Amino acid sequence: MDTHIDTTASISSHDAAELFKFVVEEGNGVKGLVDSNISFVPSCFVHPLHEQIDPKQVIIDASPYLTKPIDLSGLKGEDKRVVVDELCGAAAKLGFFQVINHGVPLEVMQLVKQAAHTFFNLSPEKKAVFLKGRTPCPRVVYGTSFLPEQEKSLGWRDNLRMIYADDQEAMQFWPQECRDAVLNYLRATNKMIHEILNTLLKGLGVKLDESTMTQYIEDRVVYLNYYPNCPNPQLTFGASRHSDMATLTILLQDDTGGLFFKVEDKGWIEIPPVEGALVINIGDTLEILSNGRYKSAEHRVTVNSTKARVSVPIFASPRSGTMIGPLLPDKDGNTLYRKLLFGEYNAYYFKANNLGKKSLDYAKSTEDK
Repeated sequence: MDTHIDTTASISSHDAAELFKFVVEEGNGVKGLVDSNISFVPSCFVHPLHEQIDPKQVIIDASPYLTKPIDLSGLKGEDKRVVVDELCGAAAKLGFFQVINHGVPLEVMQLVKQAAHTFFNLSPEKKAVFLKGRTPCPRVVYGTSFLPEQEKSLGWRDNLRMIYADDQEAMQFWPQECRDAVLNYLRATNKMIHEILNTLLKGLGVKLDESTMTQYIEDRVVYLNYYPNCPNPQLTFGASRHSDMATLTILLQDDTGGLFFKVEDKGWIEIPPVEGALVINIGDTLEILSNGRYKSAEHRVTVNSTKARVSVPIFASPRSGTMIGPLLPDKDGNTLYRKLLFGEYNAYYFKANNLGKKSLDYAKSTEDK
């Protein structure tokens, strides 16, 4: 790759097109910038001042909101009612919770985090094989940020997206450096995902047969996220504030920290990593299905100046042709959201590239817009 980035240049004089080519089009990524010993945050990664986190103003005391991780093994014991109430209560109030004793072996989680480091420490040439437009399979894409061609401010993050179709395709096309670890992680989380969704739906008073429930989580997408250390972390984000489009997100984070959730329009709290725990996010689809009783979680990721961070989210969603809409009205017989194909919402979500939870407005009933 012959593009050279002058890392001694000032932000104002840096050629934006040259930078975009180096980072995005050639696949060097943010890691490539950091490996070149860049000493500043290029302007295309600097987020507006009103979006930046001022710890004194917007980070609030987490203790009223954070509880200890929920022990999923309790769903099979005498404390089942307590655990059900904890899960449903957190989904309704906060839109996220952490779980332990979830059935995913610690070794499986450790190996997939190691696999993420292994992949992102490959040479740029090896990673670039999976760039959009070059990848041998369109369901396996390596890139930087979220939608770099559309975003006004890029995220300080490189990622590898793998949409699961079947084992045969994964074995053939997924990068061999992470393929086996990711597949094992996907398989290990399957039972837990079904168990959590089934519990949350029953908490609404909704009883679905297995095949009907499964249609809301049968599409699985896994990301390996890599957030390099940053020379001026307060200027940028690994991920801007957003909610996830999925029904449920299962997030494995390392011990670095930096995951923040918004609570009740009061501010942001950090979710401290807990060894062996997984973070569960309620996504927009489950907010729609629950008619707003469960809240999709608005969150974002900060970066730091000393250590790279990895995370591995699994997005469990419906397929494009599945109809989504409220499974029950409110006590007055009203519905906050309309019925629409998940593929329609998916297309809008990526086209609009909204901050926060604004994409949900698209799915609201006509009278509520």
